This record gives sequence, structure tokens and C-alpha cells, in this order.
Amino acid sequence: MSALPSQTPTLNEEPAGGPFDSTPQHVDVTRAEETFNELSRELTRQLSVHSGHAQGLSGEKADLEKGHGDDWDADRFDLREYLTSSNDANQKAGIKHKHVGVTWENLQVDVMGGTDFKIYIRTFGNAIIDFFTAPIFWIWFSIAQYLPITKTTMQTRTILHQQSGVLKPGEMCLVLGCPGSGCTTFLKTIANERKEFSNVSGEVRYAGISAEEMAKTYNGEVVYNHEDDIHLATLTVAQTLSFALSTKTPGPAARLPGVSRKQFNETVLNALLSMLNIQHTAQTLVGNEFVRGVSGGERKRVSIAEMMATRARVQCWDNSTRGLDASTALDFVKSLRIMTDILGQTTFVTLYQAGEGIYDLFDKVMIVDEGRQVFFGPPSEARGYFEKLGYNALPRQSTADYLTGCTDPNERQFAPGYSSKTVPSTPLDLEKAFLASPYGRTTGDSLDKYKLLMETEKEDQEAFRAAVAADKKRGVSKSSPYTLGFIGQVKALTKRQFQLRLQDRFQLYTSMSLAWILALVIGAAFFNLPPTSAGAFTRGSVIFVAIVMSCLDAFGEMPLQMLGRPILNKQTSYSFYRPAAIAMANMFADLPFSAVRLLIFNIIVYFMSHLARSAGGFFTFHLLTYIAYLAMQGFFRVFGLICVNFDSAFRLAVFFVPNFISYAGYIIPIFDMKRWLFWISYVNPLYYVFSGCMENEFMRLELSCDGAYVAPRNGPGMTKYPSGLGPNQSCTLPGSTGGQVAVPGRSYIMAGYEYNVSDLWRRNFLVLVGFVLFFQALQVITLEYFPQYVGGSSIRVYAKEDHEAKKLNEALQAKKEQRTPKEHGYQKTERYSEQRTVDLSTRKAFTWEKVNYHVPVPGGQLRLLHDVYGYVKPGTLTALMGASGAGKTTCLDVLAQRKNIGVIKGDVLVDGRPLNADFARGTAYAEQMDVHEGTATVREAMRFSAYLRQPFEVPKEEKDAYVEEIIELLELQDLTECLVFTLNVEARKRLTIGVELASKPELLLFLDEPTSGLDGQSAWNLVRFLRKLADSGQAILCTIHQPSALLFESFDRLLLLETGGETVYFGDIGSDSKVIREYFARNGASCPPNVNPAEFMLEAIGAGVTPRIGPRDWKDIWLDSPEYKKAIREIEEIKAEGIQKTQQHDVKELTYATPFMYQLKTVVKRNNVALWRQPDYVFTRLFIHAFISLFVSLSLLQLEHSVRDLQYRVFGIFWVSVLPAILMTQIEPMFIFNRQASSRIYSPYVFAIGQLIGEIPYSLLCAFTYWLFMVWPMGFGKGSAGKPGNGFQLLVIIFVELFGVSLGQLVASVSPSIQIAVLFNPFLTLVLTQFAGVTVPYPAMAKFWRSWLYQLTPYTRVLSAMLSTELHGLVIRCKPDEFAVFDPPSGQTCQAWAGDFVNAFRGYLNNPNATEACQYCQYSVGDEFYTPLNIRFDNRWRDAWILFAYFVFNMVITVIASRFLRYAKR
Repeated sequence: MSALPSQTPTLNEEPAGGPFDSTPQHVDVTRAEETFNELSRELTRQLSVHSGHAQGLSGEKADLEKGHGDDWDADRFDLREYLTSSNDANQKAGIKHKHVGVTWENLQVDVMGGTDFKIYIRTFGNAIIDFFTAPIFWIWFSIAQYLPITKTTMQTRTILHQQSGVLKPGEMCLVLGCPGSGCTTFLKTIANERKEFSNVSGEVRYAGISAEEMAKTYNGEVVYNHEDDIHLATLTVAQTLSFALSTKTPGPAARLPGVSRKQFNETVLNALLSMLNIQHTAQTLVGNEFVRGVSGGERKRVSIAEMMATRARVQCWDNSTRGLDASTALDFVKSLRIMTDILGQTTFVTLYQAGEGIYDLFDKVMIVDEGRQVFFGPPSEARGYFEKLGYNALPRQSTADYLTGCTDPNERQFAPGYSSKTVPSTPLDLEKAFLASPYGRTTGDSLDKYKLLMETEKEDQEAFRAAVAADKKRGVSKSSPYTLGFIGQVKALTKRQFQLRLQDRFQLYTSMSLAWILALVIGAAFFNLPPTSAGAFTRGSVIFVAIVMSCLDAFGEMPLQMLGRPILNKQTSYSFYRPAAIAMANMFADLPFSAVRLLIFNIIVYFMSHLARSAGGFFTFHLLTYIAYLAMQGFFRVFGLICVNFDSAFRLAVFFVPNFISYAGYIIPIFDMKRWLFWISYVNPLYYVFSGCMENEFMRLELSCDGAYVAPRNGPGMTKYPSGLGPNQSCTLPGSTGGQVAVPGRSYIMAGYEYNVSDLWRRNFLVLVGFVLFFQALQVITLEYFPQYVGGSSIRVYAKEDHEAKKLNEALQAKKEQRTPKEHGYQKTERYSEQRTVDLSTRKAFTWEKVNYHVPVPGGQLRLLHDVYGYVKPGTLTALMGASGAGKTTCLDVLAQRKNIGVIKGDVLVDGRPLNADFARGTAYAEQMDVHEGTATVREAMRFSAYLRQPFEVPKEEKDAYVEEIIELLELQDLTECLVFTLNVEARKRLTIGVELASKPELLLFLDEPTSGLDGQSAWNLVRFLRKLADSGQAILCTIHQPSALLFESFDRLLLLETGGETVYFGDIGSDSKVIREYFARNGASCPPNVNPAEFMLEAIGAGVTPRIGPRDWKDIWLDSPEYKKAIREIEEIKAEGIQKTQQHDVKELTYATPFMYQLKTVVKRNNVALWRQPDYVFTRLFIHAFISLFVSLSLLQLEHSVRDLQYRVFGIFWVSVLPAILMTQIEPMFIFNRQASSRIYSPYVFAIGQLIGEIPYSLLCAFTYWLFMVWPMGFGKGSAGKPGNGFQLLVIIFVELFGVSLGQLVASVSPSIQIAVLFNPFLTLVLTQFAGVTVPYPAMAKFWRSWLYQLTPYTRVLSAMLSTELHGLVIRCKPDEFAVFDPPSGQTCQAWAGDFVNAFRGYLNNPNATEACQYCQYSVGDEFYTPLNIRFDNRWRDAWILFAYFVFNMVITVIASRFLRYAKR
């Protein structure tokens, strides 16, 4: 066989009668062109795309596009012509084709769980039980596998039953089925995306190559496009596509001679942008729900372009037209048709709401019903097949909707004289009927013939292997699935990651600024340390604080790794790069930013605190701290990669971080560490960097002993002792020698820390470098061999039914079973009937005039809406349509008063009057982005809306009954107890609508693309219900994409926008769309009778890539039309009528439907349920408190009465002040996710207070746990306060816990995003702990800080209350090595020589009557330690309640910020 595409066999062997169904043919360029021309004549007009290449026009084309000027013609670029010429050139250059036919035989997919298997949500109670029982089960299962007992296997259920088929190169298959029928599963299996399935049996072959080999060697040639758009929000469209192309650029052997990589990429990039009509978005950010970027429809086209950039030959598109307008959707599928024909691709597509124009473009249609293949054959014969089975012919229904409807028990209709008893209607019966039909036999024959052909004639397979090999860049292994080598991948990724960081300016500036402010705070706290004994301990403190702050700055890497998982999974499945490359790229891309940030940080800290001023000293310090930062960055990244979610990563991090800090050598010197735990220091990067920096600092210093470090010395008014260090005095600084004033720094760190300066380079530096390399290697290994995949949406999690829910669900199921198949189906709605008896006189009309909307952009203002007019009358259903990006959602947001940025001009009125405070309450808005409380069930979410948004006077029973109606209407009966976060796209969309409908809006219901993501049946049901609501008096305005002709005419009026927010039409639609058809026909665009008017009018105004019809812009035609004048006149009449109505002055305007206390009660109840169902979040908090307390206590177990134990008691208490820092990191994301700034469901005051009340029970539990593991293991309560003192400590810890929660919520309430909120945490933690009087003792603190910040810091009160309680009356007894030893003058006893000193400075002499080697202990009782620190035992209650006052202050500010700061930028 020849390798030319003209000789590649395709599956067109069955007689069909359509353009794709004739006698056996081959895919060649001529056939592709002829076919597409025929399609163009049949359906709409020739697909044309803008580009810089001029093309000639055929006569037929010129007729179709009559009226366009030469400027359009000269700028034409025909995709068909472009691909044909490229293909011809490739063949002439000897570049092999890649034609991959796909066969699947007895394909079956199983997932975990039995038929009635349900996964129930884990609760906090389950988490506690699991924690204690998990080790027991683990031990049992470990032993059980070696015991001779029957093994229990995990139950599975089949979601895709055995099916077979073949799709040849150059063919397109449309996969249809109701939501949940298995269409996505089929596509994922064909695309080799099998990770979420427990078992895939049967055989799938690609040009005769097995699925296993394809996955290993040719992974990038079979790709799957997700329904959801997953992108890096802060990259531009051009950068996103350029990156994709840079990893898929073919090698020299697969490019035309003389075409460089850069030229190739630019050509393809321009072609993709032009083909999808998104050239204008090239320099716009892609964006997401949090970052402003391109519109939803444009983002979908970016996803399409990104997958096209893979140049894969087997493509699976999962509902890829969701969010696209009808015209753009048709353009996209036409593009697929051309690419499939000319390039010989094999294309599988699943679509919801596929119009007739789209449906006719396919070669094959497969219909799936509950995982069973019930039809596979030519699209033109599918409808006839089902009609012959006995299903009713519904000619007004689109073919795709009809076919899907035949598999839906609620929607299908049987022909007269037939019933479910005589017609195959169950999935199994339909499958049997298909297998017994000629189509089933033909499918089997075609499969056998194609398999035989692939086994005997291997031309296609060999050409494919050769083409893929030629694609690869030089040096890439033939068995590698990647086009680019590892180094090339790292380069491309480094460039992309660098762009990401550089373009996220706010994050960049904030992180840099906060780091440098931190450095200034540290430098100011330790300003100008003296080179004496007084500066010895504080030098260790500043080095330790600087190291901890810079290393823990890398903590933010952990969530970033998790947030990046979806994009990593998608792009590695496309074989853009191997997972390990991202680990290297992240490190390289971050180097310039972290290097600058830490260099300036270190310069500020080092020189402000007066550390050893030498170039060698500074650069050694910087080198060590920077390498330690890289090591800790790698450490946190590894956690981010190996953990399934943030909470588990957080638990793991807390397992290590407190130990890293405790065992760095600063808090506990290595010689004093417990023998069973000291090994922690050897696997601790902080230990090596701290010891290295201490050695670097003190090897350069000689400390002079003076001041408080001389014993005995003169007190106030004394002159008995020498002013310096005399022969009968000693220096208490470790490492000093008798009588010597100077203490070498080397001796100090050897005696005080057991650090040897010779270890600086030979041990500490090398070990730190080893840590960097180790963690980098660990990232690579983790990414390559233990990837964490984002779970599929096929697993649903349920809440357990209570008695009430069980009764309600049984009632719903009984009603569902009683329902008979629809008798009227898709019959025309009766909205034109004169029988309407609803009184609309009390209802209000909504009007808008001259609405303009401008948003700020770099360099000025951008206009998104221009002079938009319209109205919605009570009892009418108005559609808002336009091209993707025309401003439909923007218009809806403006009218619904949801915009809080930009400038809105124009009049938006209700009954001719300005909007009142209760406008938002009287409206409901179902948004495009489905944002819900994830842990609520479907029923709970709807009830919550009904309780808070329906009038307070309505009884609860009535609200509950209405919710049950909505559940039934939206066909969510099987999902009432399903948790929101596990719903798929389609179910979430229904819930969004249900939540808004449950509010029963009095004035207006806004819906933004309510049918996107729904199948045709669900869309029809929904619009029919909206029609029913409108007929009962409700005013409804909704944007809509891709409506069928039948769906479209269910609306009363249409507001049609074109690009730029310009009005093209506003007025009636009419029966059979007669009014709008006549309007367009009158202006030169006649809609053919067999074409959907909704699609036609979008094409007529040039919404897609097709040029508009006619010489004039349609917005100008509208402004000159009588319809425009009529609309203006009607608006004036509506306003006049409205103003004449008497207003009800006695009714108070309420912003919210329910009273404050009712809101609070309802919200608190929901918050409590949400937290109970988030065991990871709550249990993580409990685990962290227990673990930190336990490990600190183990390190400081049963403290005695020595001076060192006294210091350890201080450090043990100091750990309490670390709790708020940990709490803040957890609280902030929760608060921000729950923030519903513009929902108007309930008061922001209620939101803030409710969040806090929900946290309090868990805060008390956590505080008690921490206290329990702290006071007894450490041996607290040995002072005068005794055991009651321990009870006081519990009170303080509870206050600290409440303060931490409220501080986290305060920071979250003033922060626009989680990323910004977490940046404030290190700064606040440092300031609060640094000036509390421990790391910088009160006497050593600069007067400036001591005068205000020390007093202002809440932790001053924490430490003051807890230290005074614990140390008051605690007897201190020095250990032998803790005494200051000196000899008295000859002939004097120790008491005679040092008694005055002891009386002045306290402490005690251990041997007062000795005449030599006097032993002086610094403290005799704990009070002597804390009194110089400005702490008083008598003030402990005052300090505790001051701390509580801080909690109250935080709460008040949070409530105020929640009310006045709105960060939802719309």
C-alpha cells in the first residue's frame, strides 16, 4: 500500500445517502474539498478565516458574501486552502502522514463500588475514630495477607458495557447520550485516560498498535479535551498557545525545508487564532473566576486551540462547545471537519445540544444508554432506525435531541399503537436490538475487515511510526512519547514559569515588600548589637530569627504545588513535557526572584544588627541562608506533591517544622537534647544552617565580658567590687576563662552550643548542598513515579439520610415512578393562549435605557456596553444573545447591579422609578460560575436559599414543600443527599438554577447561560419550566447559547448584542420566530426554512468567523429601524404606567428578607454542619495542637528546678504564641472561600459573626488538647500557684486560640485573595513574637520599641500572664555547670565577699562559708527571672482580659471589613 493519504481506507462502506455515505471511498484532498463544498451549500456559508494571506474567491463564494468590500476579500485566509497547501507541500517534501484508525472490541469499563454502592461523607467524628482504629486495621491487613483466609475483593460496577466499533482516518464520530450515560467514559478510554477506572477490559488498537504501547511511546498522539477549561490564569492567550507549540514543534525532518522552529510556531499560532476568531485576545490574560481575562466562550476556544497545537491524530472532544454561541460552535465543528478530512485525523466528539448543522458534519453517530451501545452507524439513518423500532417521529425536534430523548425514560414517546411492552426501551433491550440489526452486523464486519487490513497491510502503522520519529527533535529517544528532549522541556517550562511570576505583579511586589519590611523589623529589633557579652545571646537570636523567617517563607510552595496539579495533569497527558521537567523549571524560574528577595533581606538584617562586618562574613552568611532556603523550598514542594490535599500536607509539615525549629540548636543545645530525640538535629537543614552561621559569626569575634555577665559586681550605690573584671570575679558567659576580660567567639560557641568552627565548610555547607540536591531529586522521583491525579467527577459522595430526608426521598421516588412518558413532548408551549388569568397589575416592569459600561484598562477606559435599551415585563421570558465576548454576561451583571468596578451610565428603572435598597432581594441571579458551599447537600443548599430569601412570613413547611417541587422539576431526585462538591458540571448547573428559583424572586429572575452544560432534554425541561414561571407572572431575563429552534421560540423577546456591546435587535420573536425572521429578511438576510433562526441570525451579524451578511453594520440598521423607535416608545409607556401606580409607603424597604437573628441562626447552623463534614480541616487543627504540644513536651519532659530548666519553661510557654500563626494559615482560605460578598442572601455582619461562632467549639477543644499535653508532661504547677495555676493557663490558652482564629479572619476579611492573605502571616507573626520580650529580652530592647510596640503586642500579655503564673514562687537550684565560680579575696568567706552582691541582685550562694571556689546561682526563685522582664504576678488577670479584649477587637474589625470591603471584582 502507498503511504499517501489518498490511499488510506475509511469506513464508508454502508449505503447511506448523505454526503459522507456512498460507495467505499478514500480520504484524499479532492474528496475533502468536494465534501466540504457540498456541506457549505447544504448548511450555511463557506467557512472563512482572517489571516494575512490573500486568497481568490470562487464565484459561488462571492454571491454568498455579496456586499462586503474589498478590504474583507483582501484579508481572507481559507482554512481549507491553508491545510490543503500545507499537506501538499509536506507530501512533496517526503514528510510522512500520520493516519491512525481506531478499533475497539468488547470494550468494558468498571469502577469501584457495587450497583447500589454509595460513598458517605466522612465527618469529624469519623476522623477521630479512624485515627485510633487505623493502626489496628493496618496491622490486621498486614498480617491477614499471610494468613490462609478468604480474601475479600473490592466490589465494582460496570459503567461502560461491552461494545465494539471502528473509526477510520478521516472520520468523525458523534457520541450522544443523556448525562451519566457513559459518553465521557468512552472518550477517556479511547484517549487512554484510564487512571480513574478500576478496570478496563477489551481491546483498543490504534492503526494496529496496542493501547499499552500507545500510552508508553505515542501518548501525545491520542488526546482528550476536558469539558472544563484548565489554564494558567496569569498567562496571555498567545503565551499559553506559544508554550504548547514550543513543546510540540516537529524536528527538522518533519518541517518543510528552510522553515525554522520559530517560523513554524508563528505560522501555526496565527492559523489557530484566526481559525477560532480569537486574534483580538492574543495579548489578553486567559483569566479564571478570580482573575479578569477573556470571556468564557473565548477561554473555551483557547482550550480548543491548545489541544489542536498537539497535532495529535486521534482527538477526543468532551462537550467542547459548552459556553460557545451557536455560530461559533458550528464554526468549531466545521474546522474539525476540515482538519479531519485533509489531515486524516480520527475524531471523537460528544456534544450536548448539537444543532442540525453540527450533526450533519459527522460520519458516524454512536448512542450510549447507561453504558450500553444502542446505535453506531451513519447519522442520516439514526433517526429512521429509532422510528422503525416504534418511537414517535418528532420532526420539530433536532436529530441529536431526538436520539438522546429516545434513551430517556422521562422524555421518550412511542408511536401510536406502540408502548414500552412492544418497543425495546430498556438499555439492555436497545443494545440487543442494535446488535441484531443490520447496523450491528455491519459494525462487526467493518471491525473484522479493518483489523485484518491493519494486521496484513502495515503501511499506515509504519508511516505513523516514521512520522512520529521524524517529529522528534534531535537526540530524543525513539521510544520517548515526547517531541522535545528533557533539557528543551525544562527550557520551555522555565520561560513559562518565569513569565507567570513576572506577570503576577501584585503577588511579586507584595512578597518582595513584605520580606524587606520583615527584614527592617528584625534589624530594628536587634539594632546595632554590641560586640560584648551582652550581645552574645542576642546575636544567636537574630541569626536564628533571620534563618527561620527566610526558610519558612518557602511554606507557601506547598499549596502552590497542589493548585498546579490540574494543569500539570492535563499538559502531561498531552505529552507536552515529562512531569519531572516542571520540578527543574520551578527551581530555575524562581532563582532570580528568590535571590534578589533574600539578598536584600540579608543585607538589611546583617548590617542593621551589626553582625561581623566583613565581606567574607556577609557572603558566607548569605550563601548558607540562601542554600538553606532552597533546601526548605524543595522540602515543602515535596510535601505539596506527595499529599492528596492541603490539610494532609499541613499535618505532615507540622510534624516536621516544630521539630526543625526545636532541634535547630538554638532553643535546646545539642548536648541537652533528650537522647532518644537528638538524632532529629542530624536530619534537620535548620540545624546545619544555624550552626554554620553561628560559626561564621563568632569565629570573627572576640567578646568583652562586662555588665550583667560579671559576678560579683556593684549594685546601685555600691563601690565594693572592681568596675572591670578583677581576679576575684568571674565571667558567666560560656567559654570564658578566669580573670580574662576577652572571650573568644570560638570558645563561646564551643562551650554554649558545642559548635566547632572547622565544621563550617567541611560539614555544614556540604550537607546543606546535599539537602538541596536530595529534595530536588525527591521532587523528580515523586512527579515521575508517584503522581497525585485529580480525581474524576464520576465519584459522588452522600450525606447519610435522617428520618425526614428518608421520607421526603421516598415521596420523590414514588412520584418519579408514577410519571408517565410525556404525552406532548416537544409541543409548542401555550404562551400565546388568551386564557391567562394571572393578575399582573401588582407586578413591576423593569426597564433600561442608554446603558453604557466602561472598565479601566492599562492606558485608559474600555467600553463594553454601548447605548443598550430594553425592558422586561411581568409574565415574559426575554432572551439575551450574542457572540462569545459580545458582553452578554456583562450586560446581565450591570442590569442585576452586580458590577463593582468600572463606570455605569444610563437609567435602570423599576416601574419608572430608580432602584431601591430592596432591589437585590427582589431579584435572583443564577450565575455562569457555579459557586456553592461544597459540603451542603443539594436539598440543604436549596433550603438555605429558600429560608433566607423568601419572605419571613412564609411558613417553613411551605418553603420546604416548594424546595421539593424544585428538586422534582430539575430532576435532582437521586441527588438530594449528594454533596455539592462531588456533583458533575451538569448537576451543578441545575443546582445553581434551583438555588435561585428557591428564592421565589418577586421582581425579576436573571439567569446567565442556564442551559450551558445541559443536554438537549434537560435544556428543554428547564426552558419549559421558565416558560411556566413566566406564564404565572414572573419576569425573566436570561442569556442563552446554542438554543434549538424550538427552544428559541419559547422566549417572548430577544435582546441581541454584537461585539462591543452594541445592540443589534430588541423586540418580539414571534410564533415560529416569524417576527425576527421578517426583520432580518427585510434587511437582506433571509433565513432558509430548514435552518435554526437562532444560529442564522448570529451568522448574519458576523458573530462567528463567517463574515456578516449585507454591506452595513447591523447596529446601524437597528438604529434606523421602526422596531428601534417602537422599543423606545414602549419603554416610555411602561415608565408612564409604572409612575401612575401608587407606591406602598407603609411597606418598609428591607435589604434582606429575614430578620438579623433568624439569619444568624440559619447561617450558624449551616456553618456547624459544614465544619462537621470537613474532617480534614477540623481534625488537622486538633492534630496540630496535640502534636506540637506533645513533641515540645517530649523535648522538655518533666522539667526540674535548674536555671536551664527555667529557660526551657519559658520556651515551652513561648510555643503557645506560635499557635495563632498556624491557625491563621488554616482559617484564611476557609473564610475567603465562604465569603459571599455580593450574594445579598444574608447580611455580611451575619457572615462574619457566623464564621466565628462556627469555629468556637473546635477552638475550645483544640485549646484543651494543647493544654493537656503541655502542663503535666512538662511538669508545670510546681510554683506557688500550684494546680489552680494550671487551670489559669487553660483560660489563657483558650483566649490565645480565640485570638488566633479572629486574627486569621480579620486578615482574610481585608485581603482580596488567599494568595495575598497568607503573605501577611509571616510579618504579623514576627512582629507579634519579636517584641513580646523573649527573643529580645525587655531590658535589651530599644527604648523606642519598648515604649509602644512591646505594650501593644498581644503576646506580651500571653507571656506575662503564663510566665508569672508558672514561675511565681518556683524554687530554682543550679546544676553544677550552671554556677558562676570565683575565688574570694584571701581570708574572706564567699558570703563576706559576695553577700552584698547577692542581696542586690538576688540569686543565692551555694557554699557561703567556703573560702575558695564560690558557687553563685543567678536565681533562687522564679520571680527573680521575670521581674527584670517587666512582668508582675499581680497583673496576670489584667493581662488575660486584655488578651480577650484583642479577640473582641479583631471580631469587630472583621465584621466591619466584611460589610465595607468588597473584593469580588466583576
